Parts: sequence; C-alpha cells; structure tokens
Amino acid sequence: MADTYDIIFAGGGAAACVTAGRLAEADPSLKILVVEAGPHSREIDYHIQPGRYFSNLLVPREIFSFHFGKGGKGTGGRMHFVPAGRAVGGGSAINFGMYMRPAPSDYDDWETIHGNKGWSSKELIPLLKKAETYQPVSNSPSHGYSGPLKVSFAPANYNIGEEMINVGTAIEKDHPGTTDLNDFTEGSLNNNVLRFIDIKTGRRSDTAHHYIYNADHKNLTILTRQKVTRVIFEGKKAVGVEYIDDTVGRSKGVPEKVVVKASRLVVLSAGAFGTPSILERSGIGAASILKKNGVEQLVDLPGVGENYMDHNMLFTPYHASEDAETMDLTFRGSAEETEPFAQQWFKDGKGFLANNGVDGGIKLRPSAAELKTMSPAFDERWKSYYAPRPDKPVILMATMAAYVGMNPEVPRAKYFSIAYFSAHPISTGHVHITSGTDIYSPLDFGPGFLENPADVVILRWAYKRAREVARRMKYFRGELVVGHPQFSKNSPAVSGNETGPVPLNAPYIQYTEEDDKAIDEYHKQTVETTWHSIGTCAMKPREKGGVVDSKLNVYGVTNLKIADCSITPGNVAANTYSTAVAIGEKAAVIIAEELGIKGVTTRP
Repeated sequence: MADTYDIIFAGGGAAACVTAGRLAEADPSLKILVVEAGPHSREIDYHIQPGRYFSNLLVPREIFSFHFGKGGKGTGGRMHFVPAGRAVGGGSAINFGMYMRPAPSDYDDWETIHGNKGWSSKELIPLLKKAETYQPVSNSPSHGYSGPLKVSFAPANYNIGEEMINVGTAIEKDHPGTTDLNDFTEGSLNNNVLRFIDIKTGRRSDTAHHYIYNADHKNLTILTRQKVTRVIFEGKKAVGVEYIDDTVGRSKGVPEKVVVKASRLVVLSAGAFGTPSILERSGIGAASILKKNGVEQLVDLPGVGENYMDHNMLFTPYHASEDAETMDLTFRGSAEETEPFAQQWFKDGKGFLANNGVDGGIKLRPSAAELKTMSPAFDERWKSYYAPRPDKPVILMATMAAYVGMNPEVPRAKYFSIAYFSAHPISTGHVHITSGTDIYSPLDFGPGFLENPADVVILRWAYKRAREVARRMKYFRGELVVGHPQFSKNSPAVSGNETGPVPLNAPYIQYTEEDDKAIDEYHKQTVETTWHSIGTCAMKPREKGGVVDSKLNVYGVTNLKIADCSITPGNVAANTYSTAVAIGEKAAVIIAEELGIKGVTTRP
C-alpha cells in the first residue's frame, strides 16, 4: 500500500463504487484508494443472491450499521431502528434490489428550487440510462442497454404481484396499467415492479460487482474493515484522511491511527450517517455541535447533519391462500429448508432466491374527493408542491409476498403484505456526533418521522387504499389482525371479519372519525424507515443550510467533495438506489472534468 494517492474515497458504498470504478477505468495512471469500514462483498452468497436480503437481518452479521434514533411527537417519542449498508457496495449489496426511478420533477427541483445547475432530469436521466442494461425489452427510449447494472422483471414466482396489478387496474379506472412504471411518464400507474437483478443469472446488480470487482483495476486499492475518523487538512486544503482498524475498534480495543495522503482530492462517500460524522470530527459543522463535542472548529457549516430525510414505510400483512407464491419460507426457513432454493439458484439462477418478493406496484395521487378527506392538513402541500407537478406520486404502494414483521407470536404460514410509503414527507430530522474522539459513540439521531400533520393524513389515505386492493385479491384470506389498526369492535372497519376476497365491485369500507384516529395511532406506533436515509449534507446554497455546491465541493475548504446520498437536497419518489447511482455517475463526470481525465461521458 502506498503512502499517497491521487484520490481517496472515505467510504466504499453504492455511489463510491460507481465514481471510483469510472475514474479508474478512464485513467489507468490515476492512483485511487477506497477506505471502507465494512468487509468485501465479493461472491458472497448472502450478497449476490437477491432473496437473502431479509434473512440477513435475522442473523448477526457485520454488513449493517444499526442506528437508533429517538422519535418526536409524531411517533410518541419511541425509538427508531435504522439499518444502513456496511460493506463494499454499501446499500446496493444488501437492499431489496428494487428498481424505481424518481419523477423527473424530483431532479428538476434540485436545479430550480435548490439552485444546482446541471442536476436536472435532463442531465441525470442520461446517466441513469448509461448505468443500466434494461432486459425486458430492447427498444425503450427511456432506458439504457449497455450499462453495467442489469434490470429485469421476475420470470416466475410472482403471482401475488400480478394479482395486485389485476385488481389495481380493475378498480382504479383513472389509473390505467402500464408496461413500464419507470418510463418517466405522468400519472399514477399500475405495473409489475422491476428489480436490479440479472434475468439470465439471477444475481443482484450491485455497484461493487459491476463497477469494481468485474474489472482488474491495477490502479484501484480497496481497504476493508478500516474506518475513517476524520479528514486531514493543511490550512483549509484537504490532503488526506485518518483511519483506524475497525475490527480492533469494534472489539473495544485501542486501534492505531493511520494517516494516508491524497495529492489531488478527498471524496467523502460514507452515507447519510457516516459523511456528516466525519465532517464534524474534522471540525466542519455547526459551532454549537463542535463545541459540545470538544472539536476545534475549522469551518462553521450549520447544515452538516441537518435535513435528514427518509420515507415513511408500512407493511400491512394479510393471510394468504395456499396457492399464493410467497417468500415466507425463503425469508424465515432454516438452512435445511432453504437448501433446495440455493441448489436451484446455483444450477440455473432461478427460483425464490432470484426474486425479492416485491413484484407489483402502484403510484398514486389522491382524487378530488379524496383530497377533501385530507383537508385541511394536506391543502397547502397539495397546492404548492403536488398540483403544479403532475408527475409526482403522493404515495408508492407495492406487494411484498411475505410477512416481514418482527412479532414473534405470528405463526409460520403463508402471508402477503401491502407496503406503502409517502413519496415526499415534509418532516425532516438530524444526525450529529456525540463525541469528538470516540467514533463508536452513538449518534445524536432524530429521524423526525410524522412531525408534520400532512405526513399523517397521507398515510391514513394510503392505508385505506392499500386495504381495498388487498381484500379484492384472490389470494386474500383475511387481515393479520396484529398488524392492523385497533378499531373498535363495533366499527365496520374492524379487521379480521373477512376470510376471503370480496367482489371487485364491493363497496369500500366506510371509516368514522374514531376509525381515522385509530389509523393515525397505528401509524404513530408502527411507522418505520424505508432504508432511504438521505440529505444530511445537502447540495444547497450555503445560506440555506447547504453543505456542498453543485460541483460537490464542501463549503469553506478545498480539495474535498462529497459523493453519496447525503447530498440529496430534496426527497425523491422512489427507492434511493437509482439516485445513488445517478450521484455516483455525475460525480465521476465532475471529477474527470476538473482533473482533466478523458473518457468519462455524460451519456450511454
């Protein structure tokens, strides 16, 4: 290992692998170092087999960082548990594998509202196309066909998702079906959900295997299980990083501090939790936070660690019929029970381990009648944000072919869930260090879920819509009562009375004001992360709480950039993996232009 590199990446997550891989390929003379706290993910079954993602949470593994945040009044002050990827490839190595692009106006807002020239959908959509090989059809102008990441529909074991689409298109007359939920067209649509999974091999399409491991980059060094503590500065110029052996540190040992130098650039890519923590330990952040933690201030940048965003997720569970193709055994079965699935995957890349169980999706905006039921809490948000931007969904809904709750009293059986999350929650939170020296000290983390009343009524509407779809599906055998609101026994909305599907034209359940309060309380007690932590080093003007400019430069210093989802200035109506890829590709373009590196293009 060298003492000095041209570029050092502090963190080896999804975006970092994209940027580092592109730069290493474009200029073989460039010396690049990636310092990652987690382990390698290369050719490890529980990374490359998509169907393993849920069971990974049920066994102790070092591939996650677990963050505990205290909720506010929106969730009754209860604690929230938020995992983040902790391996080469970051979240792309352990996530659900869902392929979901934002609405074009989400990216346009980054430019028009937040002042980031070059970050509109016009610039970012070509980068998304560059990154992918779209396998369902060969002639879609919205997709790419020569990129490293494979995108596909599930070839089998998806009848739960298929049935949701059948029901959705039947009862949502103003929301017709589509052949592509991600073609950037306006409207709320019903369709099967795409996955970052190669249809030919059944392998996960993560950034580590498809930008780093698949190429023999002699100029790219990856250090694993090494945790960056801070950035090293000469004056206000970033010249390197300090890191420690994470294996020693996590075992309560006293690790040696190691400094490695960067001659041209330091890039922070440690995610929405790690990146602001590194900045604050380096003396960049709000004066009050640094003073409280005994860190000498280098730059007063109060936006560091603020603007934490996520999506508000619920999985409402239902009993499923015996002919439903569910992932329950795949997710919760013993090694002996899941061995046939593994054998099939190794044989031909097929079967349940080649799936993620999320196969049907709907993007929804409320009707005029529904908007009246959401008034007055949602009025301003609708008028100022959604009404002028008809491509933005308010909620995203999808099937999950399993029970994914953690209630130990739920017996093993066949289940399905309807998952839903709000696309653009107003409520935001924060992430800050609690020690300037102990990098393992728990973070001061407040996710801020449901602090704004508009976020509450969105989920209330979503629950009702999801339940109406579920109870019409032919595989429906009743609600799993412990996973639903606790309605009054005399309410028409009480769950558990139905044991089979109702007709498509059956009347919708009528909810009373008391029922609405029960739904709100249910969300208050159960809403959780969607694993979409973003925004804590926002790309905004400095005077508006920004941390980086449109060229990803950290304000107040030189030779320091950020390239991960912490830069996201506004939320996106999608799973955040596509946005991480877009940020990684865009960062590669920006860095190549500034360093005079040829061959990093803006289009496929």
